[in-house]
Amino acid sequence: MDVHSGQFADKDATASGAEEEILRLMELLFFAYRDFVAEPDAMLAELGFGRAHHRILHFIGRHPGLRVSELLSILRITKQSLNRVLRELLERGYVRQREGDTDRRQRLLHLTPKGQRLLEKLEAPQIARVRTALDGAGPQARAAFANMLFALVDEAERARVARLCGLPEPEGGKPGDATNAGRHAARADRR
Repeated sequence: MDVHSGQFADKDATASGAEEEILRLMELLFFAYRDFVAEPDAMLAELGFGRAHHRILHFIGRHPGLRVSELLSILRITKQSLNRVLRELLERGYVRQREGDTDRRQRLLHLTPKGQRLLEKLEAPQIARVRTALDGAGPQARAAFANMLFALVDEAERARVARLCGLPEPEGGKPGDATNAGRHAARADRR
């Protein structure tokens, strides 16, 4: 499907036509996400895990030494929900925790080698899917995709998300130069 053919965009669209275009894109986002998580979901189900386990593995893997409080803030879930899933990952040997060096009350999270192997297995089909989609969409797609995703993040959270994702931070509380964020993401992908 070529979304550039005008099927999604009509310059003379009425307000309701513009809303319909957005609804189509939202629906497309749903289907893209469904397929993006399908393979990892099947792998997780074999272990008796779900998407919450995957998210926790992802953020601990990307940010070794992440504090439990930071993970709660990133995921925006209750402490009770996090504790249940994290306990399973700890008990089954995918995650380890240690006390902070300066504050023994801190619990710093790390993947074990077993956890790292699982995360790599879960991410492999997703990396391949995104790489194939970006390659097929052309050279401008990386910046546009990063720009759109970044713009979907709540404005109050953009600076924090930019730091977590290794993107340039927005300036002056504004969304920032998302084109630069897209360029940065493209450079990171090439590494």
